[in-house]
Amino acid sequence: MLSRKQKPVKESFVNMTELVLPNDTNTLNNMMGGRMMHLMDIAAAIAAQKHSNRIVVTASVDNVSFRDSIRLGNVVTLQAQVTRAFSSSMEVHIDVWAEDIPSGTKVKSNEAFFTFVAVDQSGRPIDVPEAVPESDEEIRLYDGALRRRQLRLILAGRMKPTDATELKALFEL
Repeated sequence: MLSRKQKPVKESFVNMTELVLPNDTNTLNNMMGGRMMHLMDIAAAIAAQKHSNRIVVTASVDNVSFRDSIRLGNVVTLQAQVTRAFSSSMEVHIDVWAEDIPSGTKVKSNEAFFTFVAVDQSGRPIDVPEAVPESDEEIRLYDGALRRRQLRLILAGRMKPTDATELKALFEL
């Protein structure tokens, strides 16, 4: 059996920076959630493309929570990286930082996991390289990816809870 090509997850790292302008905000001068999710999807898709060298499509987005408001004039930094690759799908972790340059403050405002599927020119799923974690944080995210994947599949009705061995292991004492 042929083994899949391997690629370090750090090669998928994306650092994207945007300035929050009036068109990005609501009437309270806070960045609109939909605009933030749009930027997160772009940064995460680029990370998945860098890992797979393929066209990718968004398959799912996990729990995006908005911790702190991002204000008009803030600089937003999005950092995305593949955490693990399965056969044709990839999980991408993304952190969002909001920086108020005049005050010198920077806060982590959002975090999420996106799942992408690599596809060929006809839109059919295609195999991707195995993701190889190296740093402690990369290994931590890699190790949790299978549990998150099983939870996604259960919630989507594509896996029976009884088949989710990684999730069940969390509750066995």
